[in-house]
Amino acid sequence: MGATVIDVATVLVLFRVTRTVGGFTLREAMVMVGLSSCAFATADFAVGNVERVRGYIRSGLLDAVLLRPLRALPQLLLMDLPLRKVSRMVFGLAVLLVALGTANIQWTAGRVLLAVLAPLAGVCFFGSIFVASASVAFWWIESGEIGNAFTYGGRDFTTYPVTVYGGWFRAVFAYGLGFAFVAYYPALALLGRADPLGLPAWVGWAAPGVPVLAVGAAAAAWRAGIRHYRSTGS
Repeated sequence: MGATVIDVATVLVLFRVTRTVGGFTLREAMVMVGLSSCAFATADFAVGNVERVRGYIRSGLLDAVLLRPLRALPQLLLMDLPLRKVSRMVFGLAVLLVALGTANIQWTAGRVLLAVLAPLAGVCFFGSIFVASASVAFWWIESGEIGNAFTYGGRDFTTYPVTVYGGWFRAVFAYGLGFAFVAYYPALALLGRADPLGLPAWVGWAAPGVPVLAVGAAAAAWRAGIRHYRSTGS
């Protein structure tokens, strides 16, 4: 749970020295923190085991996994479920619920639905990042640090309003890779705020659909990796 607590604490400390960050108040920013923390912690619990594929490839244990009748990905995800990560999920959900309850949101049926769908979509998005990053190991076993840059780096990126990032960095990570649609745009829709960067309001409502593309891309990367894999005995 340490990383999630540190993320929240960092934001709280930041707001001790300034009233707004990227044009957002503490209560508004905490909605983004809650969406990001809840989604990432749940994805890490459900899909994080896929990172073990690097060790399985290196040791040759992946051969045994592929010989079983079940598909490789579900087997990897269900091996030794990391129960220690449950506390992170609970904490992330608690942060989200507190943030939603203190942000003065004008609740409507649509916003209630979005508050439910956005974290689930975030789980799918981060899960896709985990799978896509792990898939690189089929070509390059020592790809762990690069994978972490997108998984854990993505978590850090989505903790803050994308307005704090500039130029090409925001263009690549927020829009090119889609991280802005995990927490930033759903938060704008929930808060009823216009986007300081100029995108129309409907983008926030459509944001939960973006992970569908991420899931498709991750599935394609994983299938390509499995096809590329050569058994240690071959």
